[in-house]
Amino acid sequence: MAAMTTEEHKEQRPTPAPGLAAAQAARLVCTSAPDEATAHRLARDLVQARLAACVQCVPGATSIYRWENAVEEAREVLLSIKTRQEQLEAIAAYLAREHPYDLPELVVLTPESLGAEYLAWLLAETET
Repeated sequence: MAAMTTEEHKEQRPTPAPGLAAAQAARLVCTSAPDEATAHRLARDLVQARLAACVQCVPGATSIYRWENAVEEAREVLLSIKTRQEQLEAIAAYLAREHPYDLPELVVLTPESLGAEYLAWLLAETET
């Protein structure tokens, strides 16, 4: 079986359901913080700077990871950062500068679709 071309792959993507919009410009950035105070500071800074429309701080996560040749376990607060693609570099620079971890998590996801009104709000709130 031959590999699909980029155009063939795009043609097979599902069309957003009524009321949803294609979300090419929107991004969901995932990171974590060591405690709620740090998470709230990061979240507030990102929203105030219009780098994010919304940041959810979800306490109570337990992370198990390998760091410096040892398996570690830590309680963390997850941050779910809603933004636009154009803000990714600024968010990465902010986290590199302000995050207390030596290597902060920075995972960027592209939503397949979003509510049209939610997408419009997200884009308006992150416009600089």
